[in-house]
Amino acid sequence: MNFKITDRKRKLIKRFYNIALIIIGVVIVVFNDTFGKLEGFVEFIALYFILVFITIAHWLFKQIKSLIRLKNEKAKTELMHLKSQVNPHFFFNMLNNLYGLVDKDSKKAQELILKLSDMMRYSIYDGEKDTVLLSEEITYLENYIELHKMRYHKAIDIQFNIETNDTDYELMPLLFIILLENAFKHGVENLREHAYVHINLVAHNNEVTFEIENNFDETQDNPETGIGLKNLKRRLELVYPKNHTLTLSKTDTIYTATLNINGL
Repeated sequence: MNFKITDRKRKLIKRFYNIALIIIGVVIVVFNDTFGKLEGFVEFIALYFILVFITIAHWLFKQIKSLIRLKNEKAKTELMHLKSQVNPHFFFNMLNNLYGLVDKDSKKAQELILKLSDMMRYSIYDGEKDTVLLSEEITYLENYIELHKMRYHKAIDIQFNIETNDTDYELMPLLFIILLENAFKHGVENLREHAYVHINLVAHNNEVTFEIENNFDETQDNPETGIGLKNLKRRLELVYPKNHTLTLSKTDTIYTATLNINGL
């Protein structure tokens, strides 16, 4: 049977305990006044206040521990919620694109569906993990790029340069996809010609730097206001509060995002 102490009962117990301590103190003082000096009375008083101090310290420790646990649970719940937002945001866009492609080019649509299936498998099973290998994230990004190459009918200059001697670093999954998605959504999507996306990923000495640059139509919406980027910033704050930098910059028609994570 599960005995649960309600908040009301907990408050009553605490109040009763405090009153009991006060009563014990009063009894000691009255006893001393009545019977005069008591041998060892000073030591007894000292012991009494030590017990009171230990009790208060123990209560404070439990409260602090409870607050820390609550904060950690809240952060973990928020992180899970943020992760769940990443997948639908991307797949919703891809499914819309597939819908328009089915009648026009069914063979290409089938290829896209297979690619999309592989990405969904990774997002569902690996995206829920605390960490994945950098090599797995790279494969995920490469699949995403291939999907877009198959989808567009215009020439796009896409370069993905990787510089590393170790792709077994462990890091939070689905970190770079938001930046890559923004490059296509706010850049390639709105440009009829001369669109490009240049990516540089460098991993050395327990540090990973992901830099992506793309051109865009200056008349379109600002990519910095999207929900995906806000999501990424919050996830980085929760998981890498002191071990990351995210730099965003733009000129008239060029947008650059650089994410650095160290201490891996």
